[in-house]
Amino acid sequence: MIRHLKIAVFLICLLPLARLVWLTPGAVNPVEFVTRSTGTWALVGLLLTLAVSPLRQLTGRNELIRFRRMLGLFAFFYACLHFTTWFALDHFFDVAAMWRDIYKRPFITVGFTAFVLLIPLAVTSNDAMVRRLRRNWGRLHKLVYPIAILAVVHFWWLVKRDITEPATYGLVLALLLLWRLDRWQKRRNASGPQSKHGRATASSPP
Repeated sequence: MIRHLKIAVFLICLLPLARLVWLTPGAVNPVEFVTRSTGTWALVGLLLTLAVSPLRQLTGRNELIRFRRMLGLFAFFYACLHFTTWFALDHFFDVAAMWRDIYKRPFITVGFTAFVLLIPLAVTSNDAMVRRLRRNWGRLHKLVYPIAILAVVHFWWLVKRDITEPATYGLVLALLLLWRLDRWQKRRNASGPQSKHGRATASSPP
């Protein structure tokens, strides 16, 4: 059952790519269309990845965790397409021009930072790296939180007038982060008395 669901989710995650192939030739500005679309789907992928844990908690369906890695890798895939489109079609692989753009335009600075931070998360997403890094794997992958924030800021600063869409994504991200903060606070409160009890026990004679 899970295998069939994973195949279905995989195919659904490819739909934005199929949409690009179908609609780009007829777009008024194909480069802008591809850049905006890939950036949007990279952000959507990040938010869906962050939504897995709350959905698992709310529904009690622990198997949802099996989809998180796939969603995260698809977010990285669309982020790679987003970056490649900008670098190849806007700057024609001119590295010097790319760095000037990163330096001079703040929305590109934060977007590029988010993309660079995504790379180690994608590289270490396999089981072998999970085993090798152990506790450090979880610490490293907490970078997804600032990455998502930077992605929303990148989109917000890109938009000149109507901020409805980036504001919507920002609201969704805020809710996801507030849920995690609430969970963290509850775990901290629950472990507080136990930690004190543990310290008292440890200091007692055997």
